[in-house]
Amino acid sequence: MKNKPILGIALFILFSTFIPQHKFTINKFEIKEIKIENNKILKDQELIKIFSFLYNQNIIFLNTYEIKKKISQKSFIKNFEIKKIYPNKLVVKVFEEKPIAIIFENNNKYFLGKKINLIEYLEIDSYKNLPKIYGNREDFKTLYRVLKKINFPLEIILEYYLFNSKRWNIRLANDKIIKLPIKDYKQSLKNFMQIRANRSFDKYKIFDYRIKDQLILK
Repeated sequence: MKNKPILGIALFILFSTFIPQHKFTINKFEIKEIKIENNKILKDQELIKIFSFLYNQNIIFLNTYEIKKKISQKSFIKNFEIKKIYPNKLVVKVFEEKPIAIIFENNNKYFLGKKINLIEYLEIDSYKNLPKIYGNREDFKTLYRVLKKINFPLEIILEYYLFNSKRWNIRLANDKIIKLPIKDYKQSLKNFMQIRANRSFDKYKIFDYRIKDQLILK
């Protein structure tokens, strides 16, 4: 019986000293610094703001999957890699999207990625002259696949315009316009590629393929 008070005092001292040590250990591994690497478009401060929710999280138990779920909302970041530098620093290597066009969809403006994915639009000088798409992604995806398949020179395209009839007009850098039929426009595009280098077609601005098996020049 005499030993019980002594045991109680010993336990009290043990736990009262253990808890602060535990807190100290946790605090030691809280993230205090984030360094950004490999960004070419987004600025360091913009990216640090995006990843700021990681501050004060425990670096040991960092859940990369959960981070990717959260960051996927910031669609200009295609992927990222995280390097932990103990005790409290992260180095984040980001991989940015490379848009192929600017699309106007549902009264909103986006960049469009190579996978025909929507990317958050930002005012970026190096991307301000990308071709413009006035139409929906699903119809453009079909057109884009055809253009890629026949190796159409995409760099000369300024604008894609989809009409309500689901027919495309393509405006080129020299202000020439290709009017495509609603369906089966692959052959029309191939025909344009064959004749575009012919000087006798330089004077024409409109190449109208809307009527099957016909080309009307204006």
